[in-house]
This record gives sequence, structure tokens and C-alpha cells, in this order.
Amino acid sequence: MYPEDKKIRVLYIDDEINNLLAFQASFRRRYTIFTASSGAEGMKVLNQEKDIQVIIADQRMPNSTGVEFFQVVRKAFPHPIRILLTGYTDAESIIDAINKGEIFRYVKKPWNEVELQTAIQNAFELHTTRQQLKKKVSELQKTNDELNRFVYSTSHDLRSPLASIMGILNLSKMENSIVDPNNYLSMIETCVNKMDIFIQKIIEYYKSIRVDDEKSEMDFYKLLNDSVTICKMQRPEVQFNLKIDQPVKLVSDEFRISIIIDNLISNAVKYQKPTSENPMVDISVSVDEHKAIIEIQDNGIGIVEEHLNNIFKMFFRSNSQVNGLGIGLYIVKEALSRLGGDISVVSTYGVGTLFRIMVPNFDLKSITTNN
Repeated sequence: MYPEDKKIRVLYIDDEINNLLAFQASFRRRYTIFTASSGAEGMKVLNQEKDIQVIIADQRMPNSTGVEFFQVVRKAFPHPIRILLTGYTDAESIIDAINKGEIFRYVKKPWNEVELQTAIQNAFELHTTRQQLKKKVSELQKTNDELNRFVYSTSHDLRSPLASIMGILNLSKMENSIVDPNNYLSMIETCVNKMDIFIQKIIEYYKSIRVDDEKSEMDFYKLLNDSVTICKMQRPEVQFNLKIDQPVKLVSDEFRISIIIDNLISNAVKYQKPTSENPMVDISVSVDEHKAIIEIQDNGIGIVEEHLNNIFKMFFRSNSQVNGLGIGLYIVKEALSRLGGDISVVSTYGVGTLFRIMVPNFDLKSITTNN
């Protein structure tokens, strides 16, 4: 005799009352059994008993087949494991049900008690494993959220003392109050700036993964000009060539699009050849009813071929001679993933790099019209 709270909870549905009685007689000591003589009664039991773990249904019933019943049950009650009981050789229906995931296993009628008991036990173990996995995923998600909030909060807190350090350094330069023959102050300033940029990237990444999607109509002319203006401050000698073809409205997430563009244009400037006489960045945008294609091409130092598969990994740096954090392209990839977009890269070392981005157009009016 099994303790009641340890028994597997089984719902058996069959329009033949004798089968229901036989099932109860065979397994009542082992399982907590609920029975129903139709799919409608079975749904009523499921609504009343929320913790059913295994459902067994006969394939041939007057108003619906077992497979049809499971098609409905799977959507309304996805957690119980489903077993089909049939006395007929209905191979196509059974194969179709298994392929679509409506059933875990099927057992022939009249059932063999050991076989059916094994099927129920296996189904229960699968149910338990799935629930444990679901719990672990929930715990991991909670831990990940807490970690992200901690990193975001810490990053914000760190920026304040960094700003104070920069203020003191700038003040000492203005007053010439410190003799610095070994240029230590400049080295400190470089390290502080690098750390500040890294913190900004962490905050940018956090916002990219946490901020809710917000679709709005976008103006690429303004977006690109703003980004180019900021990047020109890094290297004023870089020439930017813009080509924008936007005959239709583009609706997307401007926040994430700006993150993508800012990082890619910043990289195109950062990875220019130090001695180049004609540093150049070409930016083109083409928009239609379904998507926007953005291409950003530079004539910089390029990327060696063996690094191309790794450049979107966090903290990967393709060139150690250039000051970089190895997080910008990772943020780009994550932002594009949220948008349902894609990115590809073509690069020749010593010649330059081309990034090609596709982002969907979420203009509902255009989508409705085309459908």
C-alpha cells in the first residue's frame, strides 16, 4: 500500500465502463485514480484536479478520438504526460500523434498490466524531470536577474568616483600644481577613461537586455548623423560617406538600433590604420516594407580570417594593439537577437571590414497590406 501523498495521480478516460472498473481494480493500491467516460468529463476532472501527472485515454470514443482529445489537452494542460490506449491498429494516427507530441507512448488493448505499469512509471519520471527542470530554469532566471541588477547598480555607483578622479586630474592639469616628469597623470587618465567606457558598455548591455521593446517610426537621417557627429570627435580626419534609401516608413526599436549603429560606427573609426592618409567609413541604408539593410564598411586594419567566428563573443578582441573591450560586438548581436535581425561580416586583413545588418520592419500597416 502506497501512502496517498506519494501515489502517482492518473486520469483514465474510456467510454467502456468495464475498462474503467478493471483499471481501478488493478491499480487502485498503487495510484490515485480518476476516471471519466468521455473527453468532456475528462476536461472537467482536469479543471478540478490541477495536479494530474499522467493521462491515459482510449483512442476510439464516440464523440472524439483519444488523439483529438490530447490535441485539446496539450494546449490547456501541457504538464501531464499523455498515454494513448488503443485496441485497433491505427498506425497513421498513432505515428502522427507521436510526431506532433500529443502522446508520450501508446499501449495496446487489452493491456498487459506490467507493460501499462511500466508506461505509467516512465511517464511519471518524465513529468517529474520536466517539473524539476522548470524549477531550476526559474531559479536560474531569478539568479541571473539579480546578478544583472547588481552589475547595473554597481556600475552606476562606480561612475561617481571615476568622475571625481577625472575632475581632480583635470584640475591638477589646469593649475599645473603637480610635477609629473614620468607622465603618470596621463597614464592614470587613460586607465580611468578606459574603465569609464567599460562601465558604460555594461550599462548599455544591461539596458539592451532588460528594457522593454518599444517600436516607433525611425528616421535614419537623424540617427546616422547623430552617431557620425559623435564618432568624428574620436578621429576628425575620418571621412564618412552616407547613402540612405528610405522610400517607406520603418518601424522598429530605435533604442536598440542606435546601440547597434553606434557600436559598429565606433569600431569602424577605432580600427582604422594609424598611418592611413585616407581613412574612410561608408554607411548605406536601404529600407523596404519588410526590412532595413544597413551596411557599414571601413578601409581599416581588417580582421584575420580565423577570428571571424569569434568576434561576437563577449570579451573577444581581434586586435590587441587597439584599445578595445571586446564587448561592443557582443552587445550588437544581443540587440539584434531581440529585434529578430541578423548580422554578417566580410573582412580582409589589411584592407577593411564590411558589416551587413538586417532588421525587420514592424510597420503593421505595411504587413497588413501585403498579407
